[in-house]
Amino acid sequence: MTYGTERARATEINRDPDAFLQLFRDFAHTAFRLEVRAGYGVADEDAPYQQFLAGEDPGIEWLRPWLDLMSEQTGQGKRVERVRVVDEPPSDYLRWELVNTPHNLRAGEDIRYLTRRRAEDLGLPPYDYWVFDSSLLVFLRFGDDDRFLGFDSTREPAALVEHLRWRDAAWHHALTYARYADEHVAEGSRG
Repeated sequence: MTYGTERARATEINRDPDAFLQLFRDFAHTAFRLEVRAGYGVADEDAPYQQFLAGEDPGIEWLRPWLDLMSEQTGQGKRVERVRVVDEPPSDYLRWELVNTPHNLRAGEDIRYLTRRRAEDLGLPPYDYWVFDSSLLVFLRFGDDDRFLGFDSTREPAALVEHLRWRDAAWHHALTYARYADEHVAEGSRG
């Protein structure tokens, strides 16, 4: 489980946002992400996130470029799947993601949820990654302030096998958005 941590010291980070988005145009069949962070610092999300925290509706125009890209890709029959690891109770950022998930689902993504305790029991890694077409592993890099720095990638077979095993375990145990919302969000609102 140290592969990503060791690579962080040895690999140059690609900081080009266009190169990152190109990954989502170039994959042929499947894209999977494991999300384990309690917060993400992405400049395009700063203002709408602050509006959410203030109790305002930020709308979805800020998310439109991503939703359009996902609709385009899933409309071609490609699958985009994510498993989000969620604290109990969820952080403010994860609550915001829960509010926005229906938009992602309508764009064709399949996003599922796993409690942090369950993720730890499964031995999932403590870092985010994408796997494209089961052949390209992409590590997402963040600074100490949760700001997204960029990514690096590998096609190294042993690393791919390890991360595909984690993908399969996470996917098998994760709850659909609807089930997670019924079982956890409703519980939190009653408590």
